[in-house]
Amino acid sequence: MKFRSRQLRLVLVVAAVLLLGGGSLGYVLHARQRDAPAQQVGADASFTLAEPGLYFRDAATGRIARQPGRQAPRVAGGPSCDRFYAAGERALCLRKLPGVPARTQALVLDRQLKEVRRVAVVGIPNRARVSASGQLLSWTTFATGDSYATSAFSTRTAILDLRTGDLVKSVEDIPLTVDGARYHAPDVNYWGVTFARDDNRFYATVSSKGRTHLVEGDLRKWSARALRENVECPSLSPDNTRLAFKKKVSDDPKAPWRLYVLDLATLREHPLSETRSVDDQAAWLDDATLGYALPGGEGRKSDIWTAPADGTGTPHLMVPGGSSPGAVH
Repeated sequence: MKFRSRQLRLVLVVAAVLLLGGGSLGYVLHARQRDAPAQQVGADASFTLAEPGLYFRDAATGRIARQPGRQAPRVAGGPSCDRFYAAGERALCLRKLPGVPARTQALVLDRQLKEVRRVAVVGIPNRARVSASGQLLSWTTFATGDSYATSAFSTRTAILDLRTGDLVKSVEDIPLTVDGARYHAPDVNYWGVTFARDDNRFYATVSSKGRTHLVEGDLRKWSARALRENVECPSLSPDNTRLAFKKKVSDDPKAPWRLYVLDLATLREHPLSETRSVDDQAAWLDDATLGYALPGGEGRKSDIWTAPADGTGTPHLMVPGGSSPGAVH
């Protein structure tokens, strides 16, 4: 009887060890799966920037695709990116990395979409831009941990100059002038850079103390000055004469913005025919048309819409299930 009792205790102990071991293994596997990066793939050999069209992120696959025209079928096969933009000889692909704190991988790609340079930065991908020549690139990420950001967000905006290899990891240190005077504040944040054709001048949003300004920056002089208040996510037209931007028009958190276009010569602005709130850095598809992402219909994460830049006409659904638009010519 005593022998049978010891056997029973042994069986129970072994069973307990197996259960605990199995549970631990399951937890480890679950943790690995949870922290594993989303499937990140490069571009197919046949998918390059050689063909003109609208390049965008396909929300269903997370990969970059091309829309050759309004009626043409989309072409799949680009790299997986969370944010993408291409111009000149280069493309910029932003990817979220797994783990805590949030990090982003900025991949500089050539026209064959092969990797040229890789930079890891803090934060979540938000904005990406490449100058017309492809020599200047900028990205913005949402960051955490800044002491002033108790209720609002904070950002990191970088500029990479491929001519020199210089990387400015955060433009927050650039000397800033607001209303004709040097401005200093710990809560200064920049986002949404757009470059001029001279590969020197740039525009961006700067925020501080609850206000947003459009700034014009000079890379060679390393200075920036505020031009106008209530401007976010500027996007310079191909002819460099106008800026599309988000303007806050309401305190309703569900619909705070509307897309506007600013004439840089006269500083006059006009709204687009798009009346829905757009939380995106619009892209100029040509000198007359803007593309932007909106929450998708029919269960899609996002859709790409277009609207005439002169404020006339009506918005047009261009790419169901797309985001991060950019035209390659």
